[in-house]
This record gives sequence, C-alpha cells and structure tokens, in this order.
Amino acid sequence: MEKLHIAIVGRRNSGKSSLINVLTGQKVAIVSDVPGTTTDPVKRSYEIPGFASVVFIDTAGIDDTGELGRQRIAKTTEILPQSDFILLLITENRFEAMEENLVRQIQNLHIPFLILHNKSDILSLHPDVKNTLESRYKTQVIDFCCRRPENISELFEAIRKLKQISTSPSLLGKIIRPRDILLLVTPIDSEVPVGRLILPQVQMIRDILDNHSVSIVLQPEEISSFLLTTGIRPRLVITDSQVFKKVAEQIPANIPLTSFSIVLAHRKGYFQEYIKGTRTIDSLQDGDTILLLESCSHHTTCEDIGRVKIPALLKKYTGKQLNFEFIPALDPLEKSPSAYALVIQCGGCMVTSQQLQTRLRPFIESGIPVSNYGMTLAFLNGIFERSIQEWEKE
Repeated sequence: MEKLHIAIVGRRNSGKSSLINVLTGQKVAIVSDVPGTTTDPVKRSYEIPGFASVVFIDTAGIDDTGELGRQRIAKTTEILPQSDFILLLITENRFEAMEENLVRQIQNLHIPFLILHNKSDILSLHPDVKNTLESRYKTQVIDFCCRRPENISELFEAIRKLKQISTSPSLLGKIIRPRDILLLVTPIDSEVPVGRLILPQVQMIRDILDNHSVSIVLQPEEISSFLLTTGIRPRLVITDSQVFKKVAEQIPANIPLTSFSIVLAHRKGYFQEYIKGTRTIDSLQDGDTILLLESCSHHTTCEDIGRVKIPALLKKYTGKQLNFEFIPALDPLEKSPSAYALVIQCGGCMVTSQQLQTRLRPFIESGIPVSNYGMTLAFLNGIFERSIQEWEKE
C-alpha cells in the first residue's frame, strides 16, 4: 500500500506542530510559543489502523520573515507537490491573501485539502467564515481543537471521504488469476542492495501472493535451463527492464513479457501518455535535451540504469547528439517544461501515484512527451509492443 503523504501548512503558531504530535501520539515536532520554531519540514511515518499508512509533514509558517524566513517558506512550497493531501490550519477566523495564495497553489496542483480552524477552544469558527470558505473552495472547514479526541476522529473521517484511500488497487489483479504462475527475473548487480531485493520486486511478490498466484524468482542466466527442465509455461514473465533484451531472447514469443517498471507505470497513472511519448523516440533530433526523473536519491555506479544505460542506448539507437539532465527524488523543476524534447520517469516505486502525477502534469499540459524507464528500454530493444500487450487488451 502506498503511504499517504499529508502536509500540515499554515501561519506560524497556528498549531501545526501540536497537531502532528497529537495525530502521531508522540513528540515528533518541537512546540513553542516562539514564532518560527519549525524550520525545515519534519516528516513522521505513522500507521492508522483501519485507515492508512501515512507520512505527516510539519512545515514552516507561510508568514515567516527575513531572509531565512523566505528560505523556510520556499521549503514549505516545495513540499506541496510532494503531498497527497494537505491540511491548511487557520486561527482566529483569519483567512487573508496569504491563505488565498496558498490555496491557489494547492488547487493548481490538483491536491485535495481540508481547512482546519485550529485552537477553537480559544475562539470558535464563525459560521459566516465557514460558509464563505466552503462555498468558495468546495472543501470542508472544520472547527478544531487538538485537546478534543472527537475532533481527531472527525478529521480522519473527513480525509477518508475526500481522498478515497481505502485499499490500493492490485498491480496485477486485472491480468492474472488464482494459481497462475509468474516468472520474475531479478538480476543481481551493483545496483541491488546487499542482502535484499529492490522495492518493485518485493511489491510484485506480495501482489502475486495477494492474488493467490505463484511467483518463481530467478536470475536471467537461469531462464533457459528452468524452462527446459521443468516444462513450466508461465502465464507472464516480469523482468528488470535493464535485461529486457537478454530475457526476451530466452522467452518464447507466445509467453507475455513485461517489466516491473511497466507494471508500476500502469498502476500509477499516465500509462497511455507513456505509450504515446515513448513512440516519439524516433523523432529525436541533434541537440535535443532529455530529462530523466528519478524517484529516489542513490549512489551512481557504472551500471546505473537511468544515468548511464538509458542515455547510452538512446545515443546508440538514434545516432543523434543528445543532451541529458537528471532530477533525483522529488527535487523541484528548475527549467521550463519546454526546455525538454522528452521526459523519462523511473518506475516510481518510492513515490505515490499522486506525487508522480503531480510531477509529470506540467510536462503533459505543455505537450512534452513522457515515457518511463521500462517502456524506453523495451522500445530501444525492439520489444515495446510485446511489453505492453497485456494492457492493450483493456
């Protein structure tokens, strides 16, 4: 299940840190009457039984002052597109240009939000303010006090209704049946953490178990002997994208083949945009700049799929002089989307669907083609149509 990232934003001393402490039942953030106590965003993972796995994010006040204050506000602004849900705290029935600008940013990002009128034990929410805000922004405004347990339950129920996060959809449930056998090809190289599998492989194994199917996990070198000695014909083969060519040569053409990255792409959204964007690789020209978006920060090696292998294969395939730029984790975009001829997103195992869609939306709205690692590698290895055929049937 994806972790829901909930950002808590508002002015200084609006009770943001107190709220995150109450929600988690721990002293995660420092609480003080001194304005500007929270500087950099503070994150805390938390399991809410019967609700969701979440990450609460405490942020600096949007009314911070001075040069450092401006930097803190910039950090808060950077958190917005990384959020799945936003709680905007106000107090004293105060909703002015500062809050209006913040809501405008949130709405432009298409992120659901609630407004909490906090510290209601000191001053209650005025009915006129509640009606005006709910009418203008089409969201719920809750009169809130951290000391009232019933307010916490009301808040979670409001988030549940607005976000609709009950159960994440299955990665493979639409294309496999109970007792189907799936072959998972997982090469072990310098990019793989010692003693562990990478997250997409773990997610796939769990999803196969949830669908009461069978997973067989092996390395590329074992495929031929496995198929020959067992006689097993897998319902589907899922491979690490970087060994697409090697695997395709060993898997009979009548056995469906795809990659972990492509399965994740189908789950997280913009799948059809990926298909359309991948096909524009044939149109790349000398001097074009390609942006590769990574979902996590990691040490780069000579086997890095995004920073080394994909650029090399694209240059070889197109025969063009191409430029490449990279943005790790969820770092902000520093250039206009129009600066790029193509954007290639990684599988996105470390981000939520909301985060990935928010990240790609500016490019799609600007008409910039988007692809993802798995589809790009399938295309460059001549097996693109085969790799997406299971979802083309939908």
